[in-house]
Amino acid sequence: MMKIVLPFLLILFVLPASGAQVRGVVTNRQGEPLPFATVMIKGTTLGTTSNAMGAYVLDVPQGSHVIVCQYMGYKKEEKRVEAGNEPRELNFSLEPVSLQMKEVVVKSGGEDPAYAIIRQAIKKRPYYLSQVKNFTCESYIKMLARMRNMPKRFFGTKVNPTDIGVDSSGKGIVALTESLTKIAWRDPDMKLEVISSRSSGGGLGFDIPTVINFYKNNVEAMQTQVGPRGFISPISDNALFYYKYRLEGTFVDDGKLVNKILVIPRRKYEPLFAGHIYITEDDWRIHSTDLMLTKEYQLELIDTLVIRQTHVPVAPDVWRTKDQVVYLAAKLFGFDITANSVNVYSKYDLNPVFPKGYFNKVIMKYDKNAEWRDKPYWDSVRPLPLEADEQRDFHVKDSTARARRDSAKGRMQLDSLRARPQPVKVMDVVWGGVNHRWWFQGDTSVQSHSLHIPGLIKGLSYNTVEGVALQINPGVTFSLPHRRYLTWLSNVRYGFSNTHLQASTGLTLTRVPDGGIGARNTWSVGGGKRITQFNRANPIGPVMNSLYTLLLSENYMKLYESRFASLGFSRVYESSFAFSLSALYENRNAVENSTDFALFNRDRNYFTPNHPDDLAHIPFGNEKVLTIGGNVSFQPGQKYIEYPRGRRAIGSKYPTLSAGYRKGFIDANFDKWNFDVKDEMNFKLLGELKYHVGLGGFLNSQSVSIPDMQHFNGNQTFLNIRYLSSFQLAGYYEYSTTADLFATANVEHHFNGLLTNRIPLFNRLKWHLVAGSNAFYVNKNNNYVEVFAGLENIFKVLRVDVVAGYQSQTDTQIGVRLGFGGILGGAFKVE
Repeated sequence: MMKIVLPFLLILFVLPASGAQVRGVVTNRQGEPLPFATVMIKGTTLGTTSNAMGAYVLDVPQGSHVIVCQYMGYKKEEKRVEAGNEPRELNFSLEPVSLQMKEVVVKSGGEDPAYAIIRQAIKKRPYYLSQVKNFTCESYIKMLARMRNMPKRFFGTKVNPTDIGVDSSGKGIVALTESLTKIAWRDPDMKLEVISSRSSGGGLGFDIPTVINFYKNNVEAMQTQVGPRGFISPISDNALFYYKYRLEGTFVDDGKLVNKILVIPRRKYEPLFAGHIYITEDDWRIHSTDLMLTKEYQLELIDTLVIRQTHVPVAPDVWRTKDQVVYLAAKLFGFDITANSVNVYSKYDLNPVFPKGYFNKVIMKYDKNAEWRDKPYWDSVRPLPLEADEQRDFHVKDSTARARRDSAKGRMQLDSLRARPQPVKVMDVVWGGVNHRWWFQGDTSVQSHSLHIPGLIKGLSYNTVEGVALQINPGVTFSLPHRRYLTWLSNVRYGFSNTHLQASTGLTLTRVPDGGIGARNTWSVGGGKRITQFNRANPIGPVMNSLYTLLLSENYMKLYESRFASLGFSRVYESSFAFSLSALYENRNAVENSTDFALFNRDRNYFTPNHPDDLAHIPFGNEKVLTIGGNVSFQPGQKYIEYPRGRRAIGSKYPTLSAGYRKGFIDANFDKWNFDVKDEMNFKLLGELKYHVGLGGFLNSQSVSIPDMQHFNGNQTFLNIRYLSSFQLAGYYEYSTTADLFATANVEHHFNGLLTNRIPLFNRLKWHLVAGSNAFYVNKNNNYVEVFAGLENIFKVLRVDVVAGYQSQTDTQIGVRLGFGGILGGAFKVE
């Protein structure tokens, strides 16, 4: 649930300090605290940031120092302090900056003087973007998220506030983390070394940086889910096309004239910022920013996002970001959340020496003790004083987690869990499903065995072979020593029309690496009797088939029965390389329609035979087939996060490659192969391209039965749920083949607001254009092409396409398909 509710938790930075301690409060002249003000030692990049109450703590070397305090919109103030062994108090009371207007002559119809400044900043943008080729720095980050309100139920499920760490009123801290990281940069590579990291209640914090760089044309302000196109910088090369500007005044900072410029988006529903950007005179660099994103400017899921940055000199002609504060607010599914993340960078080194091989595939590495630093350590390195409720949240949640681990080896938690069994309700049996856990003390923590039985109604379906069918899939998962899990899953199915009983069972043993990091092994074995679609990809689900059969007399699902035995093994490596081996023996039997009941058209029999019409020339009866095969997949160029216990792949810019081979024996004699390439490519403002291209064929097709043929996933219903592996208007078995070579291609481009954001009124809906094509080719008589265009992100979850399908032997088809697509659409599935 939290992955849905909190997709926007920030990943940013702040810096540690050391030495004698200076502390105080930053306020304005009225005594009101100034949150997140910058406090630093003059002439250095050693500094800190005040907390939300204006309090700060700064460690300084012993001796005489000038402490500088600055806050956006206020005059910078300097105070000298003599630092000794005892803590010193140093408070700051800042007064608003007095803006002056430059004397300029604006002719009738002339432009605001801000435009000349922005043009100069745009010219200098590429220089400042690439000015620093190498650097290192240190960073401390504190991220805080609070719940202001929450619903009593979420998608029909009761929400317990204590489960997410808030009080009974639904208010409180839901996430609190801090981390200390060393950042190394050598254009274009970055590497992070996490020195320490923690989250309230245990675990690691948020340590991967989201670098918000306004010198880039396209600014990545957050994760792609909330801004898939990125956002256009106020000083991008084409910024004048998107923004208007107004010079609000100037002020002097350390002898430099700074221009305060109001940034105004020209049009709504473009990915644009609003607010202020401060540009220094003559060298035309960014001094600071106070910029905001809202839903009117293509911000998704979040209502408001505010980014405040302060840049300072770290060398005579080099400025870098000193601190960054990000605020956000969001209301989603009844959850009302605010969050902030404070970063302060320090200890910049612009001439680092990196050992040979330092920049490699590991872009983030955790110190072996990163997660286990104690309270005195954090108190010594934390430059940002914790607020009262933050201190309480760390204390309470850490103490609770420690008690669960340490009290009689988890006996307290174990007894608590055993004392709260969930009673089985009638609606659980009928719809929601029955779930039960048996808790016990494992090797290192409290573990459980679990039972799950889906609701009876979800197991009901209708087809012309079985009539009304009831399927029950009870499953039990056993937690074994050494992070192994044994799952026993059974299937019992009964057709009330043909009176056939199907029953099968299977065991799956999974070895999960410690912490989920490393290679994962899975063994599986199963057997019994079952009823299966001829196309094992199950192109039509039981729900849609039942609706079409009962309402429209269309029995698209084609089935056969078999007694079977299976054996499989798969291994997924930490590099994302994976392979699997499997063997399947089937004693197959044909089945026929046993009912012609439909809610409408009862006077005539509209149903087709269970044997696919398009394959009527291929006989299917009793046969025994053994198939053995394997699959491999690999994505080259993987980058990794290295934890103390192993590595985890985090992605690559290259596509995923996969290949498979299958051999048939006994009554079958065939050799079938396939090779696939798929990828997702984000072009930011221009949208995102997704594709899936495949090749395959039969090296030997001496004896191939219908279940072993190559079936192209057709779709003859109004619903499409497999956009990159199906053909939206094609028949289910119309193009099935045993050719020695075939090719498929599925390509679609998601415009993510491009073009549709220019249509008045329509752009308020945030419905996005999507277009593409699906095709396969076997030979000149067996080929198919379809093109489609549609709208997605409808209510954040729906997608509608208009599709035109072309086949050289038939007339062009036109159809409409509904599916799930958009920011949240990928989370929904329909059988």
